[in-house]
Amino acid sequence: MKKCILIILALACIIACKDNPVTKKIKETKKTVTNTKNAVNEMKNIQEDMTKLQEETPLTNDELKAWLPDEIDGMKRISYKAGHMSMLQLSSIEATYANEDKSKKIKIEVIDGAGPTGSASITGFKMMFSQDFEEESETKIHRSAKRDGKKVIEEFRKNRNNSNIQYMENDRFFIKGHGTNMDLDETWDLIKKFNTCLLYTS
Repeated sequence: MKKCILIILALACIIACKDNPVTKKIKETKKTVTNTKNAVNEMKNIQEDMTKLQEETPLTNDELKAWLPDEIDGMKRISYKAGHMSMLQLSSIEATYANEDKSKKIKIEVIDGAGPTGSASITGFKMMFSQDFEEESETKIHRSAKRDGKKVIEEFRKNRNNSNIQYMENDRFFIKGHGTNMDLDETWDLIKKFNTCLLYTS
């Protein structure tokens, strides 16, 4: 009996070890199961959202341009493109803002998920946001996260000090912000100042 207890305790210690391959495999399996469940649940929500979005009218180029501010946190708009995805029948806009010496820039991209084509394109984005993951190397961080209650996917290039943050606004608009010479927090703070809620409340 004592021998059995010792064997059980030894196995428990092995499994509890952080670097144990069995422990790693169990964690990986749990993560895969969680992501699969999230994907299945998200698919149900996506089907409902697609039906609603198909009946919505996408914003026009003029409406998207009217939403763009001339400057953001002292950074002036230096370029923009509206309707550049119209060949794909998608309503979209992107704009770049920079400080005076252009050492820092923020680029904002918006894709409207309304209408038959828009709703279909948004499906892939929503599936992407349903996953939970995290990876880090010497040069970058890439992970899913929560910022101010929103599910985001963020990436930070350490060697370049560049950041990308993507998220869905109101289950309709795909938003992506790219910060040049900015960390993730600084990029997110600027993205928030664009007031993306005005895209559907104005």
